[in-house]
Amino acid sequence: MPSADLLIPFFLASAIFACIPGPGLFYAAAQTLALGRRAGWYSAVGFHVAGLWHVFAAAFGLSALMTLVPALFTVMKLLGAAYLIYLGLTYLRRSESVLASHRKRSQPRLGRALRDSFVVEALNPKSVLFYLAFLPQFTDPAATLPLWAQIAVLGGVVNVLFTITDLLTIELSHSLARRLPSSDRMTVTLRKLGGGLLIVLGLNLALTRPP
Repeated sequence: MPSADLLIPFFLASAIFACIPGPGLFYAAAQTLALGRRAGWYSAVGFHVAGLWHVFAAAFGLSALMTLVPALFTVMKLLGAAYLIYLGLTYLRRSESVLASHRKRSQPRLGRALRDSFVVEALNPKSVLFYLAFLPQFTDPAATLPLWAQIAVLGGVVNVLFTITDLLTIELSHSLARRLPSSDRMTVTLRKLGGGLLIVLGLNLALTRPP
């Protein structure tokens, strides 16, 4: 593994990045407000799994293709943005009562939350390039582990830190939602708030320029 001279700044930088509000945190909050706490946790799992995919891509150089072929960045960006906007519009169109909402918060709904979060994060080109640009800075060519293994381990640590902040955001969002009056109208309002936030995230991603 890299020396302490590299690991200490790595942990500090990773902790700072994990605490900076970004699309992942806002997405977790939107899902929690729109679908509830359990859906938020499932979304965090989906984000975590997609993060592991980004680590794998960075470790084996797949992410480098995006810097060599700019069209791949544009394609991923537009697909991810379209999916976010689609999810947001779906939430805005729904106006079920609390009882109907509870009936639909079954395993299929939770499974959908996991799937949606995985797709959104996996198609986020900014996340792909972040791992590619960030992790190699803290590798040591003289270490016993090969570079790809160092990137995989360091990426796993970053992914765990990001997941922790996602879960904290979900719990804070859930706590906020519980403090609000419980009614059908409030449930619809929270879903519309979550849907609007997803649309904003989608538009922001669509307007992102390649690095």
